[in-house]
Amino acid sequence: MPIKTIIEPFRIKSIEPIRRTTHEERQKLLEAAGYNLFLIASKDILIDLLTDSGTGAMSTEQWAAIMRGDESYAGSPSFERFRNSVQTIFGYRHVIPTHQGRAAERILFNVMCKKGDIVPNNTHFDTTRANCEFVGAEALDLPIPEAREPQRHHPFKGNMDVVRLAETIEHAGAKRIPLVMLTVTNNSGGGQPVSMENIRAVKTICQRHGIPLYIDACRFAENAYFIKLREPGYAGKTPREIAREMFSLADGCTMSAKKDGMANIGGFLCTNDDILAQQEKDLLILTEGFPTYGGLAGRDLDAIAVGLNEALEEDYLNYRIVSTAYLGNHISKEGVPIVQPPGGHAIYLDARAFLPHVPPAKFPGVALACALYVEGGIRAVEIGTLMFGEHATMDLVRLAIPRRVYTQSHIDYVIEVILEVWQKRAQIRGLELTHQAPFLRHFTARFKPAEVEEVKEV
Repeated sequence: MPIKTIIEPFRIKSIEPIRRTTHEERQKLLEAAGYNLFLIASKDILIDLLTDSGTGAMSTEQWAAIMRGDESYAGSPSFERFRNSVQTIFGYRHVIPTHQGRAAERILFNVMCKKGDIVPNNTHFDTTRANCEFVGAEALDLPIPEAREPQRHHPFKGNMDVVRLAETIEHAGAKRIPLVMLTVTNNSGGGQPVSMENIRAVKTICQRHGIPLYIDACRFAENAYFIKLREPGYAGKTPREIAREMFSLADGCTMSAKKDGMANIGGFLCTNDDILAQQEKDLLILTEGFPTYGGLAGRDLDAIAVGLNEALEEDYLNYRIVSTAYLGNHISKEGVPIVQPPGGHAIYLDARAFLPHVPPAKFPGVALACALYVEGGIRAVEIGTLMFGEHATMDLVRLAIPRRVYTQSHIDYVIEVILEVWQKRAQIRGLELTHQAPFLRHFTARFKPAEVEEVKEV
């Protein structure tokens, strides 16, 4: 009889102590931070699920690669290893390193977009939307209808609505659409994957109108593994083969290597267009650095070169997907509303269903994230009305699981805390903004509790 238990496909070689705080300490820390978990020091967090970006544990091979890092300003062998790794997986002619994904987005939109343009996406994430809107373009979300129903099961809820894409191009005109993007997996939509069939359909529409297709590739390996598990015809293919097919359908990509690059910093921008690549490198030199380091140390380039390949290992991907689902399945079994099915890198609590007595204007996602911190020292992040304002169709709380950091007992603790908050949900109050920035306000916003009389009983 085969063994069913999925174990971590690694051994722990180094540890970092984490500090416990009391309920009273956390309440005071939260008040001092203006009820914004971004503004609480990491030393005061017990389980940090704020993001999986740059928070993973690197492997022995990555640490060994760091020691090989060459810090030459131009033409470093570290860049050659980095470029070779990216090109082998992604297949693009030009590989432009950046210090992280948002830098790649900024360069891409500054070169390709102008005021009045429209950039369709299955769902833009926060920095993607901000960089698009900063140059005066409209960041248009075109998720499939099922993506807006958190409890509904669909194998590829990250898909783009190709009918609406075709209608948008027909109505606006191809000249107003400099590029179309697909985010894999769809982070804002609950970490849901995009099918190969959908990528191919989007490419067909783009090709018909002469519009380039770009992939936001942050979690490309997880997306490839979901395709292997769920899409007919791909069970016998490796994640590497599936990833290569995905990228062959696009004209370029942006990437935060802090996700499926398994590194603590870094990113890149890829294209097959020689003219665009030169324009992008010119802008890179102005703000990031020379095109063979792009704002990164040579050691970081080497760590990414190794990490991209480790992210495609099937043992790792199986552990990653199964362990994330473990959290989601345990809490949903007890009635906790989550985005279904569980995503690859995170579980998303449906804050509107969790706190039906807190209206979106009172930020139920932020209120729920704060309750998780006070109850058990867990830091999560709101993805909803605070992050996206008028563009928010859901209020979610993302529990993003760092790669190779926490064990099952940590996740069991997270489950226990969530269920405790679930039992106390009627006591949770909404929040009111006291400060907000004009862009990406969720990073620095501050709040106060909403007035008691404005909060309805469950």
